[in-house]
Amino acid sequence: MTAFTDVAVTAHVVVDHSSAVHHAATLARDAARASGLGDTVAERAAVLTSELAGNLLRHAVGGAVYVQRHPQGGGLDVVAVDRGPGMASPDRAMVDGYSTTGTLGSGMGALRRLADELTLRTLPGVGTLICARFHAPGAGPLRADIGLLCLPLRGEEACGDSAAVADAPGGRTALVVDGLGHGAEAAEASAAAVRVFREGPERPLPELLAAMDRALRGGRGAAVGLLRLRPGSAEHCGIGNVRLLLVGHDGIGSRAVGQPGVVGWNMPRPLPRSLDMPETSTAVLHSDGIAPRWADTATPFLLGLPPRLLAAALGHGCRSPRDDATALVTGAARRTS
Repeated sequence: MTAFTDVAVTAHVVVDHSSAVHHAATLARDAARASGLGDTVAERAAVLTSELAGNLLRHAVGGAVYVQRHPQGGGLDVVAVDRGPGMASPDRAMVDGYSTTGTLGSGMGALRRLADELTLRTLPGVGTLICARFHAPGAGPLRADIGLLCLPLRGEEACGDSAAVADAPGGRTALVVDGLGHGAEAAEASAAAVRVFREGPERPLPELLAAMDRALRGGRGAAVGLLRLRPGSAEHCGIGNVRLLLVGHDGIGSRAVGQPGVVGWNMPRPLPRSLDMPETSTAVLHSDGIAPRWADTATPFLLGLPPRLLAAALGHGCRSPRDDATALVTGAARRTS
């Protein structure tokens, strides 16, 4: 189990013992309070998470719960992922009063009432993913097209990876940063890069990288991937091994990786790259803690997941055991009237 620490880092509980159910519920309650959602929402989140984790323990294989504050604030995602058996009738499972024996379908109607938004995808023989999203009291729906998973190396409390998202008139800008190595010093490097990003996320991407390079000198250094999304297009600029993939239901359209170098040490002149991005596409920006081979074997089921579930699926099924791992998934920028 990893503890909930800051906005980017994901709390993670492997559900392989009855004590994990209580741990997961406690993490969800604490994360909701830390997100400013209030005690009432925090209790709803805890009850729902307990139910999700209990279902995983009773009926699923390879299950885990991930608790993630929304990267733009104002909400919380609780995601349950497993590796089987899947649901044969997910639509029926969402109906109040429906119950099954020996499957995850039991209690889905109650979960839908507890969450502000509930998203479910399942495939028999493969597994089930469920995301329960909670909003701040009085707030409208969160941007549904963002998903984040940011996990420290197993056994570590500090995470050397981080991520951030910001919307501005010039488009949506996304950041994934991977501090060299792992542990506290890598986390400090990532935090410094995120601070620079938040000071002016609307700046040109090469300018943002140059400012990060100055801020990280004398420390660990980092790999950084930046992405700016506008209607119909994406601009990518990165240094080091943070990967970008533009995916759709029919496959992966574009791939990019940062230029060789280290931000804060030997960074070359950043060269932005423009890519076409249909509005039906999804951008995946991830550190090398997500094994890159996932893209070579991605199934239509995986590629069709909404961002809030795709990020969790990549972290759950494609994570390296020897590094921090981050996946930030966001839809294309939408035209506004």
